[in-house]
Amino acid sequence: MIVVIVTGAGGGLGKAYALFFASRGAKIVVNDLGTSTLGKGKSSAAADKVVEEIKAAGGEAVANYDSVEAGDAIVKSAIDAFGRIDIVINNAGILRDTTFLKMKDEDWDLIYRVHLLGAYKVTKAAWNYMRDQGYGRIVMTASAAGLYGNFGQANYSAMKLAQLGFANSLAIEGDKKNIHVNTIAPIAGSRMTETVLPPDLIQALKPEYVVPLVAYLCHESCDVNGSVFEVGAGWIGKLRWEIPGSLSSRWESHHRKRQGFLGKDLRFQEPRLSHNHQRRLLLSDARTSEAAS
Repeated sequence: MIVVIVTGAGGGLGKAYALFFASRGAKIVVNDLGTSTLGKGKSSAAADKVVEEIKAAGGEAVANYDSVEAGDAIVKSAIDAFGRIDIVINNAGILRDTTFLKMKDEDWDLIYRVHLLGAYKVTKAAWNYMRDQGYGRIVMTASAAGLYGNFGQANYSAMKLAQLGFANSLAIEGDKKNIHVNTIAPIAGSRMTETVLPPDLIQALKPEYVVPLVAYLCHESCDVNGSVFEVGAGWIGKLRWEIPGSLSSRWESHHRKRQGFLGKDLRFQEPRLSHNHQRRLLLSDARTSEAAS
């Protein structure tokens, strides 16, 4: 038995995830607070409708109407109904788009509470269960706005990229317990994008086109961990950091055969350090910076 929590599962991507996993026999906790895209109001209707659709197709699901800030309550719904938790998909989100000049503290704080604090709270509540059972799959939802920035979305961009850093650290900590944590940056037609994208593009960006990647990352046989993917319209791209060209070759092209004021060769020598030595140096630098601050 596989138990899946999907936050923000009342529509869009979250609904697509919930319906897919239920169709494959998983037990689903459909979490949705039922707010507007601005985070206002509350309703049980969205979550109830998805649960009804799952049950009508022969699947099993329970609704949860808590805010993602109440992560303990959401995970408790899974434990009470099904006795375990295997997969967490942190999908819930809202928008408070405005320029930084006009941004209010409320705009910043609410985006933080839903996107970053909410992901922390739900994941934290599920973490010990996953560690104890020696298995877990977690998916964080970032955004191209977080990876590259976007006008009028300083709050949203900051929290989305923070989820990536959060996921990368959890991937390292959870690896020995077979807990894999990955991040997606999806583009899909939803109520959050339909106000800024034309109808034909909304149709081309169906949420269902994102589902296969999430299904793969959550499968027990998947060994991908600590990765980030852009995904949408049937396209998937794995992101990586890359330095174009060799640092030493670029240095030498500018300073070939030059002599320092002490008459020594200035040719750059890249340090030959093992991975463990490099990691120790990075941790040492981090502690030094922290102590200095």
